[in-house]
Amino acid sequence: MASNEYAVEMRGIVKVYPDGVVALKGVDFLVKRGEIHGLLGENGAGKTTLMRILYGEIKPTRGEIRVFGRRVSFRGPWDAIRQGIGMVYQHFTLVPAFTVKENLYLSLLSVNPKARLGDAVSKADKIAEETGLRIPYDEIVEELPIGVQQRVEIIKALLRDAKILILDEPTSVLTPIEVRDLFKALRKLRDMGITIIFITHKLKEVKEITDRVTVLRKGKLVGTVETGKVDVKTLARMMVQREVVFKIEKKPAKPGEVVLEAKDIHVIDEEGVERVKGISFQLRKGEILGVAGVQGNGQRELAEALAGIRRVSKGRIILGGKDITGYNAYQRYMKGLAYVPDSRGTGLVPDMNLVENTALTNLYRILGWARRIKWDRAVEITSRVIRELEVVAPSLYAPIKHLSGGNQQKIMVGREIVREPDVFIVAEPTQGLDVAATEFIRKTLLRLRDNGKAILLISTDLDEVLQLSDRLAVIYEGQFLAMGRPEEFTIEKLGLIMGGVRE
Repeated sequence: MASNEYAVEMRGIVKVYPDGVVALKGVDFLVKRGEIHGLLGENGAGKTTLMRILYGEIKPTRGEIRVFGRRVSFRGPWDAIRQGIGMVYQHFTLVPAFTVKENLYLSLLSVNPKARLGDAVSKADKIAEETGLRIPYDEIVEELPIGVQQRVEIIKALLRDAKILILDEPTSVLTPIEVRDLFKALRKLRDMGITIIFITHKLKEVKEITDRVTVLRKGKLVGTVETGKVDVKTLARMMVQREVVFKIEKKPAKPGEVVLEAKDIHVIDEEGVERVKGISFQLRKGEILGVAGVQGNGQRELAEALAGIRRVSKGRIILGGKDITGYNAYQRYMKGLAYVPDSRGTGLVPDMNLVENTALTNLYRILGWARRIKWDRAVEITSRVIRELEVVAPSLYAPIKHLSGGNQQKIMVGREIVREPDVFIVAEPTQGLDVAATEFIRKTLLRLRDNGKAILLISTDLDEVLQLSDRLAVIYEGQFLAMGRPEEFTIEKLGLIMGGVRE
């Protein structure tokens, strides 16, 4: 029975993929008109699948969907857009080489082929006036900060008269100041009658911005609650069926000798742009040096230069007292350096199974006579990773793409741990992970540090770098603008430095 109370009614939603994987098992998802509704769940719980169904990207196997009381069946996103649904993905869909106004014009043309460029700008002006989402129309999109690009994406959806706005992990790339401004805009949109679905793994944000929250677990509905009537621990327990430790015990660091040193490192990317501009630091045994910053400020280029994937244009890298600036990635691995990249898409081969993916960075340990792989040894190493990092997988030979994001991340981290290297370069180790997987990975990093390993932790999650780091550097446009102990920084101070304000 449809109700005028709801903007979205998804009832009995089932999704079974052709390979037999059951992603959703009869989920009811009801969103009231004009509310900010949180959607929570572990990795693999079915959140993304449910929203892709609502946005018309995939069809449900069974179930009924109503939008503002009207039963709908979408053939694709264009049908959802016509029904007033907009979605802002975690990875933006803007045309990088176009200006802001050209991107807006393209968006408006998709619903109004007779629209003119001026129509897009005037309509965007009105939206900006109402929401405070100011954007520079004549700037090239790829030259804009990530936070501004996100504003363009939101206005793009509103230009098409979206009455329901789906936001997928919207704060993962923002500074604290940008998060504050986004939340201010979302509250204004809610007051204007826009219904917002807010997908996030950050429980504190759920408490701060949502009116109600729905929790999924393993494709099933756990429940929908009023946010103001539950605490963070209750939400975490709903997600993972156990208590989650939010304050991880951290012993005092006992730093030893310097094992990795960067001296005036400069890195130029494929387009000839200098991404790292004279970074220097020392990393010692038994410590975690955190690097905080907004994505796209040279973190990836720095990590890849240290790991030997990119060449440095200037400067030196010293590992264990030896200059390794000219070493390739394999030579650095053999010298005791390990690298966990910031993207599972970079670090894993989706169609390979767990054994094959684990073997990728352990080849030197499993190659036998005539350079043939000893698969029994590879299986032994993979079994150890699964056992020690509590990986949940259907089998050793399942394609890794069938694992949840959290379990994929455990494989990436675990295959480096079993090598027992001296130095870990770890980028975004918990990005997009649920609270249980996040807790496990962070405890693992602290255990490694307590065992004398040196860890360079690169993360856009401020709670993470503040909680785990013994020393903290803040990166902005390829430079370290500040370095100190975590207790010397407040969230506000970090946010300003991440935005380019020097100490």
